[in-house]
Amino acid sequence: MRRTQRPTPSLPVREGDWIVEAFSVSSLTGRVRVGLFFLLFPFSLSAQEFGRITLLFAGDLMQHQGQIDAARQSDGSYDYTPCFQYVKEEVSRADVAIANLEVTLAGRPYRGYPQFSAPDEYAQAIKEAGFDILLTANNHCLDRRQKGLERTIRVLDSLQIPHAGTYINSDAREKRYPLIIQKNGFRIALLSYTYATNGIEVQAPNVVNYIDREQILADIAKARSMKADVIIACMHWGIEYRLQPERQERQLVDWLIANGVDHVIGGHPHVLQPMEVRSDEYIAARHLVVYSLGNYISNMSVPNTDGGAMVKLELKKIGHIAALADCSYSLVWTSRPSLRGGGNYLLYPAADPPQTINEAEKSRLDRFLKSVRNLFKKSNIGIREYFFE
Repeated sequence: MRRTQRPTPSLPVREGDWIVEAFSVSSLTGRVRVGLFFLLFPFSLSAQEFGRITLLFAGDLMQHQGQIDAARQSDGSYDYTPCFQYVKEEVSRADVAIANLEVTLAGRPYRGYPQFSAPDEYAQAIKEAGFDILLTANNHCLDRRQKGLERTIRVLDSLQIPHAGTYINSDAREKRYPLIIQKNGFRIALLSYTYATNGIEVQAPNVVNYIDREQILADIAKARSMKADVIIACMHWGIEYRLQPERQERQLVDWLIANGVDHVIGGHPHVLQPMEVRSDEYIAARHLVVYSLGNYISNMSVPNTDGGAMVKLELKKIGHIAALADCSYSLVWTSRPSLRGGGNYLLYPAADPPQTINEAEKSRLDRFLKSVRNLFKKSNIGIREYFFE
């Protein structure tokens, strides 16, 4: 294992309940092998469990033109609060809820695909729905170029929503990345990267986190120097609409875990892909891998794009070691106005939709559930479905 100089912390930057600390690191570290610790000191930790934390991850928060039009009010404002009414309680129940913001908040004119700019009210509704952190490194983060990237960051900052993946400049990235979640006695490092930005080049001094192995290694080293108990990498990758990950994504997961990442959460294909729990006997650890969470809310009509999943990742801390205690997923599905004769887009718990669901909605929902459950029955490993309380 290569050694690093002792990191020198700067003053912490407080963002609401989150603390982001900047460190300087001179070199990279390899993966910490804790298995030998258990062999040498099998009783040193006894049964002292110091805490637990539940993280909830959701997929793509889209905003197509149909959604923008449906949310528009007679006075020109936008109301998205109905969209999350059936999932808000479940999202808020998690200690920390994280989702992918796959739009810019670039201001008017508001537009959907292919170059998204959503109303600011959308971000406010996302926060009120219970989401604590938003991922911004995705292929649409530069849809409105420099103005869109910078205004998105300013809006999220004004709402005190911590975010990871895009930055005004390199100094901001140095101070805010990796994003450290500090709660319930845990220090969790959140990483966020995208495969590309739809052919639009990032303009200096802005920074977008692209999937670059050399940079990821440096970020992992920095996360370790920041005393992170757990490192979670959120990867925007894959081929749209495919129900299985490509070999490239599988290989990248292997590489990430081998180099110190504990859990990997993926997105971008707009459909659900398999989930698995990997056991690493050498270091006495288990790793959750989710290849794609699918769409959380959208107006997409390609088969399997009208729903997604929320994944709960529960961690426990025994002594100084943070480990995977449990993980599970719950399916969600988007009902659209065309199926109900008007109104807004509504997220339903797929396994327990509201009693007001009509036959048109139920037919679409059942089709989504059948496809996803067949896929997961064949491909998932070590993770179960859960249902809202």
